[in-house]
Amino acid sequence: MTLGIIAALKDEIAELIQSMEQDGNVIVQRVGMRDFYIGQLEGQPCVLVLARIGKVAAAATAVTLIREFGIDEILFSGVAGGLARQVNVGDVVIADKLIQHDMDARPIFPRYEIPLLGVTEFCSAPDLSEELRVAAQYFLTHQLTDHRAALTQLGITAARLHIGTIASGDQFIGAHQDADRLRVELPEVYAVEMEGAAVAQICHEFDVPCAIIRTISDRADSSAHIDFNQFLVNVASHYASGIIRRFLSQRTIRQVKC
Repeated sequence: MTLGIIAALKDEIAELIQSMEQDGNVIVQRVGMRDFYIGQLEGQPCVLVLARIGKVAAAATAVTLIREFGIDEILFSGVAGGLARQVNVGDVVIADKLIQHDMDARPIFPRYEIPLLGVTEFCSAPDLSEELRVAAQYFLTHQLTDHRAALTQLGITAARLHIGTIASGDQFIGAHQDADRLRVELPEVYAVEMEGAAVAQICHEFDVPCAIIRTISDRADSSAHIDFNQFLVNVASHYASGIIRRFLSQRTIRQVKC
């Protein structure tokens, strides 16, 4: 089983690439202006890639992973804005469902429905998401103290794990009125970002399991720009590396036991 790991921003995947290089030989293959890092992490075969930002970029990357590299599962990791009132900066959200909040082909198709698919929400793979949940909970419970200084500097005193709907769209939600509108129109949404639902659609069409995990970097309002780069480098990148490496090590342990 080969896992494809996607991120939209360089710092979200840089530590994992470094870890892969330390763990053994890495082959870098360039396809469609993207570098695909082929190797192993925690003894597991993986292909890492930077998709860049937006639904088209993410979808193109997912298709390439499936068609060119024959991956069996896809994991997307990155940052997002917290939309639900209970979701705060520093929290982690794992998607159980994903929706494209900017999809609107009315009156030909109902709002949010993907034309010609008859699907409004895409479900992540339950087993894959559960493995990710266990890894994320372990990281937040046992490893978060390693990054306490960076969290404190950003005013983050606690971090919680949430399971819920994530919404994707080709727009950065950075104003109160936009966030409030989405809360009214999609009250079930926990977080908002720009790639996950596109990846989930591709995986649905190719019947490939996927899971989406997001670290909350802002509250999807007018404070969204504050210390984002600092958060990305000092917090989100460590979350991604720590959680995904724990996720992969769990699989290695199970294989050894078997």
